[in-house]
Amino acid sequence: MTLNIAIIGAGMAGITAARTLVQAGHRVQIFEKSRGAAGRMSTRETVFGTFDHGTQYFTVRDPRFSLALQTVAGTKEICRPWSASAVRVLDPLGHVFEAAKQNHDAHFVASPGMNALVRHWAQPLGKALHLHKQVQRMERNAKGQWTLHSINTSTRSEIPETHTGFDRVLLAVPSVQAEQLLRNSGTHVNDTHFLDAISKVQVAPCWTLMLAFPNANNPDLPHLGPQWNAARSTHHRVAWLTRESSKPGRGKIERWTVQASAAWSQEHLEDDAPRVQAKMLRAFSELTGIRAEPSYAEVHRWRYAQTLVPLGTPFQFHASTGLGTCGDWHIGHRVEDAFVSGLELALAVCHSAHRL
Repeated sequence: MTLNIAIIGAGMAGITAARTLVQAGHRVQIFEKSRGAAGRMSTRETVFGTFDHGTQYFTVRDPRFSLALQTVAGTKEICRPWSASAVRVLDPLGHVFEAAKQNHDAHFVASPGMNALVRHWAQPLGKALHLHKQVQRMERNAKGQWTLHSINTSTRSEIPETHTGFDRVLLAVPSVQAEQLLRNSGTHVNDTHFLDAISKVQVAPCWTLMLAFPNANNPDLPHLGPQWNAARSTHHRVAWLTRESSKPGRGKIERWTVQASAAWSQEHLEDDAPRVQAKMLRAFSELTGIRAEPSYAEVHRWRYAQTLVPLGTPFQFHASTGLGTCGDWHIGHRVEDAFVSGLELALAVCHSAHRL
């Protein structure tokens, strides 16, 4: 039986689920509130170059993820190894030391930005991907079909749009957003018991600072800052630093991405951007020794950045209602966790269709 399926969210999990379902012969429509597919694998474009202000890299542990990277046309040309596999660790004074347990997983990035992988995989979906569509509510009629109510985020219009006739609805969004959407959709959706499971998931926010130093490329100036390209930090404000220009295909202008610790991000979650930027820039200077004034500085707040306590199962799906959830938060926080979650949910949906 061919199903008409709505997927909410166009990150790695949502696009993986969509591709799998389309390949199985089902009709799919994807609704994404942002201007492009990527989710937390987003890339910020500036006049100084790009910043991977969300996901910094990905690992390849799951054989199914490895197979997709090797066999999907054009993917091998996009994904490249990154030499940050030997990541430094910094103390609050900027001193480098080796971690007690080294992570030997190879690090990979997509080029020219981290968003390139998801967007490449989304291309065959064509017009099935609807951007700037924020789904706010769902309802299911007596015949078992779903209707989605959304608004257009590009026009900032509150005029609702309606999308009808779906046999299945899959939520590929962060756990907090999935929970809110379920609550907004009434008791007939809450009866799936998804809310009890999702409420146990814990996620942490993250403030990200992006800096550009174009004058560092002046041959008359010495090398700017440290000789390493990436580091984890024990500084109370900063958890991770990356020299963006060290990644393949990123351009030569000296650029840094600095991600705050989960605890500090939570403590300062509602602070205004200039205050957060000033505090993070001060910590960056302490850790790297770079005192130069950046030509570009901007912060971005991720409210749902990293899973602390996952759901513990790759997906949720109830064939009786046709409702499912997927995303990295089900089993972890890695890119491949999102891939596995989206894949396994799609396979479960396909299995349920065969039984009809």
